[in-house]
Amino acid sequence: MTVPKPVHAYRHYVARSRPEYLYVPGLGISVSLGVLGLNKDGTVQVPTDFYQPGWYKYGPSPGQRGSAVILGHVDSYKGVAVFFYLDRLRPGNPIMVRLRDGVVVHFKVIGVREYSKSNFPGTAVYGMRPYAALQLVTCGGTFDRATGHYLSNIVVYSVMTGWTRPAR
Repeated sequence: MTVPKPVHAYRHYVARSRPEYLYVPGLGISVSLGVLGLNKDGTVQVPTDFYQPGWYKYGPSPGQRGSAVILGHVDSYKGVAVFFYLDRLRPGNPIMVRLRDGVVVHFKVIGVREYSKSNFPGTAVYGMRPYAALQLVTCGGTFDRATGHYLSNIVVYSVMTGWTRPAR
């Protein structure tokens, strides 16, 4: 399993604060964020709204050291969902997350990977990093009509490049 590594990693971090808004300019995404936890069976919850991604609250918030994760749907029976075009992102594309405290954390994509759900690298996606990382996750690959599910996940890996504070 190859996980992209950043060439440079910004070594200053922001305080923990709930992420409230996600911006992915290259895909036209500008959307509020929900909060996700765990299901009773220990699996990560998925958003209940196809048009609103969610932040996994048991990991770091974006801008903290480690792997912050935001999950969103690729589509529904009604059509495209919030992360439908996620696999179109390329290294260098910007991603921004606005936190509840007003700080906007800036990231750049360092890689996009597709993993079979039966071989999903949970540690690579959710595990600790020695820098501030953000992973965006959705379904992808082949759609299995018999089960009604995609057979793979798309993971966008990104690294923090800085942040801006709100004007006072």
